[in-house]
Amino acid sequence: MTDIRAELDIRDSEPEAGFGDYVQLLKPRVMSLVVFTALVGLLVAPVSLHPVEALASIIFIALGAGASGALNMWWDADIDRVMRRTARRPVPSGRVTPGEALGLGLGLSLISVLMLGLAANWLAAGLLAFTIFFYAVIYSIWLKRSTPQNIVIGGAAGAFPPMIGWVVATGHVGIEAVLMFALIFMWTPPHFWALALFMKDDYGKAGVPMLTVTHGRRVTRAQILAYTLALVPVALWVGFTSIGGPVYLAVALALNSVFAWGAVGLWRRGEEAAGLDSYRAEKRFFRFSLLYLFGHFAALLAEATPWAGLLRAQFTLWGGA
Repeated sequence: MTDIRAELDIRDSEPEAGFGDYVQLLKPRVMSLVVFTALVGLLVAPVSLHPVEALASIIFIALGAGASGALNMWWDADIDRVMRRTARRPVPSGRVTPGEALGLGLGLSLISVLMLGLAANWLAAGLLAFTIFFYAVIYSIWLKRSTPQNIVIGGAAGAFPPMIGWVVATGHVGIEAVLMFALIFMWTPPHFWALALFMKDDYGKAGVPMLTVTHGRRVTRAQILAYTLALVPVALWVGFTSIGGPVYLAVALALNSVFAWGAVGLWRRGEEAAGLDSYRAEKRFFRFSLLYLFGHFAALLAEATPWAGLLRAQFTLWGGA
């Protein structure tokens, strides 16, 4: 009788999962960025979709992103438990079992890919399937724990959504889609290495070979600067394609100037700079990197509006005068 009561007490003390925990499994912050960039890729494409078809496609892309997040949390539960930033996630905290996370991830993967193929086209569905596989298997299971280049190569997973959105609308991959992919791909290392700079101890405790852990702060800051300088021409190149224009170029010039200057500032700090002032500078750079990416895609969206088209026409007339 005592054993039964003790077992019941243990069960009662176990945390119970709520609806919010299952939502958290889908990484809603990451999902919001995926939805936004995919939506921009769809809306700037030269083919108009019926609103219902467009909405359904974005929902299924979002579900695919959520599936990736659930699979990542299933696999990374052991290291998430060690890191302060991730210890309260549903799986390491015990509110959701690893099996539930795996089942949700696999189920959403299947649903999202099949439904996107039916709602839009099978090329877009194939790209979504590859994106889920790349994030869950290539990045999470293989790269993340094996190489300090994990973020560089793994960044491709987060770069596919605008390309998928473009393919949903057009049925093919164009240079504009490739450049939107390249913009996010080149942005990813500076963004995540800035995070790794002020979260270095967490990655070290978890045994994740982030560049900050394997090569130190000076090398990481130099790599942030190198990738930022390589990112600038890619970001500006987008402005000279069919989806760019004066609005985008003005925004891109401003954002890239600030971003490059911030990268130079981090690089000048060197290996020994690891105090509170450096922590704040690294965190500012990380936060600005989010604004940087949002600003570029918001500017692309602005270029797709009728008033931006009129502005481009005026520039063309002035250039020909």
